Amino acid sequence: MTIEINRERLATTFTELCRISSPSRREGAVAAYLKQAFTELGADVLYEDDSAARTGSESGNLIVRFNGNRPDLEGLFFSCHMDTVEPATGIEVVRTGDIFTSKGNTILGGDDKTGIAAVLELLTLLKDNNIAHPTLEVVITTCEEIGLLGAKNLEYGKLRTKYGYALDSTGNNHVVIGAPAANKIKVEIKGMAAHAGLCPEAGINALALAAQALTSIRMGRLDEESTCNFGMIEGGVATNIVPERVVLRGEVRSHSSAKLARYTEEIFNVFQKIVTDWRGNPATGDHRPSVAIEIVDDYPPLTIAEDAPVLQRIRKAAGACGKDLRYIVAGGGSDANIFNGFGLPTAIVASGMNKVHTVNEQLDLNDLVNLTELLYALATE
Repeated sequence: MTIEINRERLATTFTELCRISSPSRREGAVAAYLKQAFTELGADVLYEDDSAARTGSESGNLIVRFNGNRPDLEGLFFSCHMDTVEPATGIEVVRTGDIFTSKGNTILGGDDKTGIAAVLELLTLLKDNNIAHPTLEVVITTCEEIGLLGAKNLEYGKLRTKYGYALDSTGNNHVVIGAPAANKIKVEIKGMAAHAGLCPEAGINALALAAQALTSIRMGRLDEESTCNFGMIEGGVATNIVPERVVLRGEVRSHSSAKLARYTEEIFNVFQKIVTDWRGNPATGDHRPSVAIEIVDDYPPLTIAEDAPVLQRIRKAAGACGKDLRYIVAGGGSDANIFNGFGLPTAIVASGMNKVHTVNEQLDLNDLVNLTELLYALATE
């Protein structure tokens, strides 16, 4: 059965969502909006989990269930996140034809309110037209943009469905079936402060040691599956003081768990060697630099087999609604990585958003309609 998407209702929902400021940890207002929307749609279960105590958000994750009346179809879930990056205060949505932008001094918020709007339109279509469907669950997480914190603290035991789709990727008509694992790395180097003009030889320059290590580490694209980057550095107190402490933060990503471990170990060994090989002088005496390295398993890899039910279903749905989907491997992590790590195969579906995380962000309504048509096919075919 085909159905016509209500374009203007979908556009209104998207606009309303974008106007609600919801930067990470300040998702309370949009969570309240969604609770009311899901209640009006007749949700059988509307549950806010206890993750806020661990994420620091104003809201927990939302787990919403609409019981099914299609025993011939297996249930599934749709996942989106309610938080956005900054600047996100006072968003004014500008519509020019079918193109949505902000006024240019904030983001638009399409990441990830495109996905949420499409899900709400799907549920409205099913309700208003009394269309039979399998059990559908909607998972709306918090704090995705600051480390997938909501997904990492989700109460997975509340979910009944076994696989689903994260509506959270730029572009249109593609499905992400592979994404890397990542390790976050924090390195703290401690030296010894000294006056940089009067007695520089008495200092141990932590910044110089950090620089020496960084020049020995391979960064950028390491191979076809792996990348490395150090993107943050802090330390020092004044130009006339030899810096005593420097903190570096970086990451390694790889589609291969073995390579991820090997490259991470290489970085660890470089910093250790720089400190071990340091040679002092009479002015530094017995003092030596030290290094502390913290490695955090940030998220696991996302790998979905070609014959997995989650992919078989979306291929069938795409054929039913005339979509020509591409299946790709991406370089970023998302909530889907975490869901997969908890044994819930989750493919990432492009939601039409474009130029995200910038004040030039935009959305074409036609792409949002296209996504909603695909969701309808997933829920009914």
